[in-house]
Amino acid sequence: YVKDERTKQFAYSFHAAADRNGFILGTIVTPGNIHDSTMFEPLLEKVIENCGKPDAVAADAGYKTPAIAQYLIENNIRPVLPYTRPRTKKNYLRKHDYVYDKHFDCYICPEGQVLEYRTTTKEGYRQYFSNPTKCKNCSLLAQCTQSQNHQKLIQRHVWEDYLEEADHLRYTTENRIIYAKRKETIERVFADAKEKHGMRWTTLRGLKKLSMQAMLTFAAMNLKKLANWTWTSPKMV
Repeated sequence: YVKDERTKQFAYSFHAAADRNGFILGTIVTPGNIHDSTMFEPLLEKVIENCGKPDAVAADAGYKTPAIAQYLIENNIRPVLPYTRPRTKKNYLRKHDYVYDKHFDCYICPEGQVLEYRTTTKEGYRQYFSNPTKCKNCSLLAQCTQSQNHQKLIQRHVWEDYLEEADHLRYTTENRIIYAKRKETIERVFADAKEKHGMRWTTLRGLKKLSMQAMLTFAAMNLKKLANWTWTSPKMV
């Protein structure tokens, strides 16, 4: 499988969830070319079924999508997602430089031109286009678009409001405290699994075998953590 743009290899991905204390609550094994975000909902549903609904869910940038933000907020679960850098090319205006008018459902560019809604793609993105006649002589055209017909296009997902709400929550003290725990919980789980339990490389082939290995390994890690928690030093005689 093509794991990413730089690596081509036969690989599997272990998707796992942990609680605030680092105990693994659930895992799903997939081929390495399956994007993390597509497994978020089934993994969380497995956790909810076995352990109950969490108050908040912290995830890395790979899970920061409109669909996941919508799913969490609609289910009254607090999304704790990180900052992600804009993917705009250097020296070009960024999306947040264009103001979205929710009442009229349009975007307004820095020069005051209105980008009107035209259509929605099958992926759920609403498309807003500028007037090329007005853009042609705009002083910011070189920073705005590379379009040959001098027309700016902005896409907004139908669930973009949920993603924006998740971004607003990022500035709260509660989200900062929760997200800081990731390095002590799920990140530690993956590090220990790779370095101490041989999960960096697989000697097995097939999802069924890998799933059994993941469940046994994570069960052992949970038992080891539980033993460390309950162990007490012997009294001196």
